[in-house]
Amino acid sequence: MAGNEYTAADITVLEFDEVVRKRPEMYFGVGLNDPRLPTALLCAVAGHALHPAAGVAREHTLRTVIEVFDDLGFTVAMDQVHAWGGADSPALGYYGSLLGPEWWLPAAVAALCESVTVEMWSDGRGFRQELAGIRPLAEPWEIDAPVGSGTRIVFVLDPGRLGRGAAFPTDHLELHDPDCGAPKGPGHVIVRDRRRANPGQEAFYK
Repeated sequence: MAGNEYTAADITVLEFDEVVRKRPEMYFGVGLNDPRLPTALLCAVAGHALHPAAGVAREHTLRTVIEVFDDLGFTVAMDQVHAWGGADSPALGYYGSLLGPEWWLPAAVAALCESVTVEMWSDGRGFRQELAGIRPLAEPWEIDAPVGSGTRIVFVLDPGRLGRGAAFPTDHLELHDPDCGAPKGPGHVIVRDRRRANPGQEAFYK
């Protein structure tokens, strides 16, 4: 019937970050008002470090340290190897950010953040970029590179998008997919809780 026909005018195309904010359960298994959401976000980033995209590293090979410094803030640092390929700067991903599709799950976490800082370094060159959510505030700029090669991301979740009393957990995290069949490797994730109530608390996942 003509009255039930749809046209292009009836279709709304949402941007990646809009989809994450509207339906986070599609990415993390829990909704915005679910008190488990911060746990799911932390597990998503840590689990992605253990099981990165094939173009980043083999599963169970990245060495990662996560530090929870606030109820809604944490830092993840990985020894990811970068190849600038002689370019002036790294290849850019979502909306011109340093977070590309190979890190789609951390990028989805960034969409629920108030602020995000991304640093990448390799072969004596390093770059930093500040984001509001996943949207860059400016192009990456060059920094003094630490030794080696790696990626460091600081996530500060947006309290306005989370349920009241939302906070990162202090108990054990489940980081492995139950169907993971990859052999154990040199990679691991260390989660350190730097919050005043839990100084020095540390967990090791392999």
